Amino acid sequence: MQTNTEQVGEEGSEDLYERKVFWVDKGQEPFRIDKWVQMHLEGASRNKVQKGIESGFLTVNGKPVKSNYKIRPGDEIVLMSLVSSEQSQLLPEPMDLNIVYEDDCLLVINKPANLVVHPGVGNYSGTLLNGIAHYLLQQIPDLDEDSLPRFGLVHRIDKNTTGLMVVAKTGEAAAHLAKQFFHHTVHRQYQALVWGNVENDQGTINANLARHRQHRKIFDAYPEGETGKHAITHYQVVERFNYVTLVQCQLETGRTHQIRVHLKHIGHTLFNDSEYGGDRILKGTIYTKYKQFVDNCFSVCNRCALHAKTLGFKHPKTGQDMFFELPLPADMEAILEKWRTYTQAKPLSADGE
Repeated sequence: MQTNTEQVGEEGSEDLYERKVFWVDKGQEPFRIDKWVQMHLEGASRNKVQKGIESGFLTVNGKPVKSNYKIRPGDEIVLMSLVSSEQSQLLPEPMDLNIVYEDDCLLVINKPANLVVHPGVGNYSGTLLNGIAHYLLQQIPDLDEDSLPRFGLVHRIDKNTTGLMVVAKTGEAAAHLAKQFFHHTVHRQYQALVWGNVENDQGTINANLARHRQHRKIFDAYPEGETGKHAITHYQVVERFNYVTLVQCQLETGRTHQIRVHLKHIGHTLFNDSEYGGDRILKGTIYTKYKQFVDNCFSVCNRCALHAKTLGFKHPKTGQDMFFELPLPADMEAILEKWRTYTQAKPLSADGE
């Protein structure tokens, strides 16, 4: 048996799903696929495997099968499975969710700033997923994470990033959406305020991403093919403010901190991004009045200035193209207005005044 494992990731998070591929050896006798997968997947119960098969998380030669399918030599078995989580039991908690759209298959949520999406070290409660679990359990009391893995979470964005997220309400929808994220067919555009006057009106950043060699909590860009995961970001200038620029980014891949690391890689760290050094003056001199102005902007938008503005995907049940767009949140709009006023009153000068 040959195997291959790839991970499905998204901006601002560790990967959520693994895509495991198995090739059945020559000489393999017919064998029920649920039993075969259980034997080859560590820690998997037969009940959990069967529910995953029913929900569409497994295909054979590109097509869904039933649990009693008999594998044959040469079969290609593809399984989407959750990456193991440190949090084994999720506590549902009531939370006000800003729901943009809902039907029987999915939710589209506008995530606010300063909210962690998924439980992890130091954040075992009070996360968006705690609130999603509570919300879904009010509709489906017997729902469990075997039938709907991680309560429908198929992607994540950073704690301090605002904007659109899609959440599945059924196992079938979760499998369908997870595959769309894996194949990079989901349309995602972000808007970010970055330090510096971006030279080109548009461009593409192609650099692998991996953990920083010295600071393991953050990521760094590396030459393609040397180390890390392949990552591509397309950007376009929306508005210029001399010392900062509003840009729109479209993700071709979805990696942890992709936009933040890629833009820093080309010399344009996100405004007030404390993890990557954007919470200090990077363009313009530290002159008293200019410093006061920037500090005031930091206080108005006390987070990384990044917003998930648009989200498009195919509906997992109807196949219809779904598209959602949100305006910038109030804190980002406020600092943009401050920069507009400042640059109109203070044309570009050598000292930032």
